Amino acid sequence: MTSLQLLLWITGAIVLQLAVYLAIGFWRHWQTYEALRTTVSEGGLPVKPHADQPEPKAVPAAWSGWRAFQVTHKVVENATGDICSFHLAPQDGQPLPAFLPGQYLTFQLNIPLPDGSTQAITRCYSLSDGPRANSYRVSIKRAPPPPHSTHPPGRSSNFFHDHVAVGSVLQVRAPAGHFHIDRSDDPVVLLGGGIGITPMLSMVNWCFAEQPGREVWLFYGARFEQELMARSHLEALAAMHPNFHLHVCFSDTSPNTSLTNPYQRHGRIDIDLLRRLLPLKPFHFYLCGPTPMLASLVPALEDWGVPDARIHFEAFGPASVKRKSAALATPAPAPEGDTASATVSFAKSGQQVAWQPGSGNLLDFAEAHGIAVNSGCRSGSCGGCQTKIRKGEVRYREAPDFDPEPGTCLLCVSTPKSNLILEL
Repeated sequence: MTSLQLLLWITGAIVLQLAVYLAIGFWRHWQTYEALRTTVSEGGLPVKPHADQPEPKAVPAAWSGWRAFQVTHKVVENATGDICSFHLAPQDGQPLPAFLPGQYLTFQLNIPLPDGSTQAITRCYSLSDGPRANSYRVSIKRAPPPPHSTHPPGRSSNFFHDHVAVGSVLQVRAPAGHFHIDRSDDPVVLLGGGIGITPMLSMVNWCFAEQPGREVWLFYGARFEQELMARSHLEALAAMHPNFHLHVCFSDTSPNTSLTNPYQRHGRIDIDLLRRLLPLKPFHFYLCGPTPMLASLVPALEDWGVPDARIHFEAFGPASVKRKSAALATPAPAPEGDTASATVSFAKSGQQVAWQPGSGNLLDFAEAHGIAVNSGCRSGSCGGCQTKIRKGEVRYREAPDFDPEPGTCLLCVSTPKSNLILEL
């Protein structure tokens, strides 16, 4: 064997060993990727479709009024058993309109009463998954009675947990709401407290299906580990995407308790934590959770120098969270034509009543005079108190989340701007 042949044999052996090493490494990486991908898909988190898949068909427009949906899956989401997801498919089998991640569905529920009759109520629940062509998902936490109180437990959440099963048919309005993530490439910080994680899940899932390169920070606040929902799914996403930064904060867990993984930490979500962890970038901040959490964080973000246009929030009772900048602003003069008092006529009941400043919104005003009004959220979100205006105008102290139809108003967040005639 010549020296050249020996050199070629040695070179070939090295190349072969390198090829085998690379093949084994690639195979192991592919198995890990597929395992994570399967975990995410089975958990209901969407994965970006392959580029060679056909383009989706045109998205249908949102429907008006109520539409029948059937519950296809009911899934308990946490160890304490108080969060349950309901997967909903339209009974007519037609494709669904896409929604903006962060929006909600409105339900009309027939709640059973002790005497055997039912009561119709309207409630809103955030969508908890990214848009899909043939189904929606909401995740609902059972609301217990307030401690040391005679108030009953939450009627709608307990109805869902106790009476809504696979096969149940529910009446649903199309997705709505002004709280949703933007479609830019700007980095985002998502802050969810308790069941306020649900719209954040929708945003996270949409981001990594449609904008996998976007920088996303998620801060998820809970009292203790057993309360968490979607834990394994979020951890799988964090493992798949280096641009996804997950931080789970436990407020009621003892500092001496060992945490189970590096994503977890003791304490509440507060501005000090954000200042320590977040780099200096033009983030958009999206917040959803209990009012005390938002009442603390929203003004703290403003004090930190975050512009108002980059702070977006939805509270459990959004009217109670006030921006610090709004409190410091000089009140604007009343628009021309506004009146200090007005006459409100209820056409069907035949009543005509004088409204004065301090009479409250039109829903409270109507109920105070014995006018029965269908209502739900009482904060401008569900549209349950939408009422036709026969004559006159109303004003909104804050823009409602639900967009009323032309010629109507939402009584729960409006007051008279002129003399009114309402279809009640």
